[in-house]
Amino acid sequence: MIDFVRGLVAHMENEYIVVDVQGVGYRVFCPNPYFFAAKGSEPVTVYTHHSVREDAISLYGFATRDEQRLFRRLIDVTGIGPRVALGILAGGSPEKVVSAIQQENVTFLTKLPGIGKKTAQRMILDLKDRLDSFVTPSLGGLFDDTIAAEAELDGGGWKEAREGLQVLGYTDAELDKVWSELKEDLKPGEPVDALMKRALKVLYRG
Repeated sequence: MIDFVRGLVAHMENEYIVVDVQGVGYRVFCPNPYFFAAKGSEPVTVYTHHSVREDAISLYGFATRDEQRLFRRLIDVTGIGPRVALGILAGGSPEKVVSAIQQENVTFLTKLPGIGKKTAQRMILDLKDRLDSFVTPSLGGLFDDTIAAEAELDGGGWKEAREGLQVLGYTDAELDKVWSELKEDLKPGEPVDALMKRALKVLYRG
């Protein structure tokens, strides 16, 4: 099993990166490929899940061990395959997903990509008692509407997302234009990774 790869990002698409490891390119599907692209010319470490099926051999990659571990828990749930699990991690941090499961917060879970009410309930049933090893933030106020509204007013994670995009070489003028479009449908508490993905789609579109 390939547990991690370390090398330079040789290529990037919306769903994956190619990591050059001593001249061998590994295609790794990620929740947020742009996180690794922001590292520039520095070597990256990608924690991986090596999936072997009759019709495909795939690598799924993550920025942290927590993402890797949660991904492996998620794909144990009936109805959640690797692509849906990637969507869950792209839509919410491990801390928020774990907290939502432990709180039985179906409303939060059904806002994640590919998750309907039945699947959210199955996640809670299968995983609630299996996530104690994950360190989660204080649950008080995590889903508080007032906090979410304030986050929306100040742009949520846009400041951090903007800094990441500046590292990639985008100008203030380009980012101001992107923000004018993104803020129209900004979701309360939207993760930085999700904002960067949406911003890059707008930038690629021109």
